[in-house]
Amino acid sequence: MIPEPRSFLGTLFGKAVEVADPIRSLAAFLPEKPEGRVLVIGAGKASARMAEAVEAVWGPCEGLVITRYGYARPCKGIEIVEAAHPVPDEAGVRQTARMLEMLNGLGERDFVLALISGGASALLAAPAGAITLAEKRAVNEALLASGAPIGQINKVRKHLSRVKGGQLAASCWPAKMLALMISDVPGDDPALIGSGPTVGDTGTAEDASRILKHWKIDAPDSVAQVLAGHTGVLAPGDPKLSRVTNRIFAAPSQSLKAAAELANAQGVQTELLGDAIEGEARDVAAAHAALAIARQRDLVDGSSPLVLLSGGELTVTRIGDGIGGPNAEYVLALALALEGQAGIHAIACDTDGVDGAADVAGAVIDPATLKRAEALGLDAAAFLQRNDAHSFFERLGDQVVPGPTLTNVNDFRAILIQPGEPT
Repeated sequence: MIPEPRSFLGTLFGKAVEVADPIRSLAAFLPEKPEGRVLVIGAGKASARMAEAVEAVWGPCEGLVITRYGYARPCKGIEIVEAAHPVPDEAGVRQTARMLEMLNGLGERDFVLALISGGASALLAAPAGAITLAEKRAVNEALLASGAPIGQINKVRKHLSRVKGGQLAASCWPAKMLALMISDVPGDDPALIGSGPTVGDTGTAEDASRILKHWKIDAPDSVAQVLAGHTGVLAPGDPKLSRVTNRIFAAPSQSLKAAAELANAQGVQTELLGDAIEGEARDVAAAHAALAIARQRDLVDGSSPLVLLSGGELTVTRIGDGIGGPNAEYVLALALALEGQAGIHAIACDTDGVDGAADVAGAVIDPATLKRAEALGLDAAAFLQRNDAHSFFERLGDQVVPGPTLTNVNDFRAILIQPGEPT
């Protein structure tokens, strides 16, 4: 029996989030609590939930974790504080300074557990050199709006920071460190998660300068001065990283696999397009729309439906002044490319519950999306042109708003294709 499309797609997204919940997945990667002083630090949109999971096993711990506003969790010993994401604020600067102070004077017998997830890049805010927070915010906002891949954005962030690119781990030397991570980056490279505060980097300040130039980012003099000198980013083989172990315990591939297993259990075929897809949201949507129509042609009457699953991190080059994010923009562009094709429904959401800067995970579409929009006087193409996808789906009532999910394994996309000859 063909499942009800909207409910089915929502259930798949829910499963993807559930599997990545640190309460379910972290304990298996946690060692016995070491003897002596144990300090728990962390940052990211999932970091408070990770801290909660740690204390569920180890009991109350000393430490400090920085998470996004609204993402705090109750802990008995670890202090949970909040700051801004995706653009850093003064609270992030203050709390990062406090964290660095806590790490002063650690010895060889001390143990640091670092909890890192997506969002740490903005939440760990310690501008290098004479760069002000306002200047760092301006560069960050310009990069986010440029359409630059997240890997390149993080490379610049590392060299403009006093904590990224292994510098946070170096602050703990000579203590032993275990960094547990949730991956939200294509390819699951630990050096890219949260801009790698516990991982060395082979990139240089010159690389960061070239990225800014390529994406036409007008950087202030303070940024140019930092990048012209020797930044604090550590090489992977630096001795101060020799006592650090970095381990990913939750990743996009696990969530997509769980969603596929759930779909199969409900009699739906699955095809995984990849868990590390990158690119401009509207371009990827056009390619996926063409693929979905082609796959529908291959389905004969009476065959099982097919769902196309994909993850990764898409980008949006801002050309308008609307409210949008890569997931909402993807499904809006998908709807336009499908042109109301019968039998094809889709969902695209960020697993952290935040698409772009909006507290909306994403949206769903169906064959009637464009007709319903037209009946309300909404020009879908115009909304896409001004990067206003969230406003479009809000008017239609098709947003997905789960609230803080307390995890972050990047984008989740599912296209449900029911049998039927395309018109």
